[in-house]
Amino acid sequence: MYMNGQTLSHDRHFADHIVAEVPVQIYKDKQHSDIGFIERYGKEFVKVNNHVYCRKEFTFVSRPGY
Repeated sequence: MYMNGQTLSHDRHFADHIVAEVPVQIYKDKQHSDIGFIERYGKEFVKVNNHVYCRKEFTFVSRPGY
């Protein structure tokens, strides 16, 4: 599916991670912010661990096997 460390940017990436229950790691300015499973996503936001992250401000990275 996705390689460990692959950056997510398209809606399909986020949808695939929900369906396959693959965790994502979240960064802001190359600094780790959170890791967990995507609960919801939209054009501007991704919800992980009951927190909403702006897709423009944060980087989302695939972490299969975590």
